[in-house]
Parts: sequence; structure tokens; C-alpha cells
Amino acid sequence: MSINELEIKCRELRQLQALIEEAQAEAEAIKDAIKATMGPQEAIQAGEYKVTWKPVKFSRLDAAALRKALPDVAERFTKETTVRRFTVA
Repeated sequence: MSINELEIKCRELRQLQALIEEAQAEAEAIKDAIKATMGPQEAIQAGEYKVTWKPVKFSRLDAAALRKALPDVAERFTKETTVRRFTVA
């Protein structure tokens, strides 16, 4: 692929990413409106759609606190990984 073709592809990618961001923002606004309508209800029926908005509990390891309290244990169980980050600026 030539530099010119690459530049065109990058421009297309940026335009598509902008469209995606707009659509995601619009979807979030719609979700917020639905949640506001639901109030404290966990589920409602909207015609053919069943909408649920329930609390979900989960637990996560606080890695920063573990490193502070037990640095040797945290070190033993820390796994380093390498990834490649793709960006177009």
C-alpha cells in the first residue's frame, strides 16, 4: 500500500471512528432516558421488549492495596504481558 493509499485509509478510519463515537453517545442518551423512566423498577415491559436494570455485585482485587500491604506476595503473583497498541493520530 502506498503512502497516499495509507493516508486515505487513515482518514476513512478516523471518519468511521467519529461516526461510532456519535452513535455510542446517542445510544447512551437513549439508555439514560429509559433508566430515568424506569426509576427504581428493576424490570419493565415495553411492547415486545423486556427492559431490566438490576444491581449486580462483584468483587475485584485491589492490586494497589495488595502491593502496599504485602509487596512480596504481590510481586510473586504479578505477571507481565506485552501488547501492541494501535493508534492513528
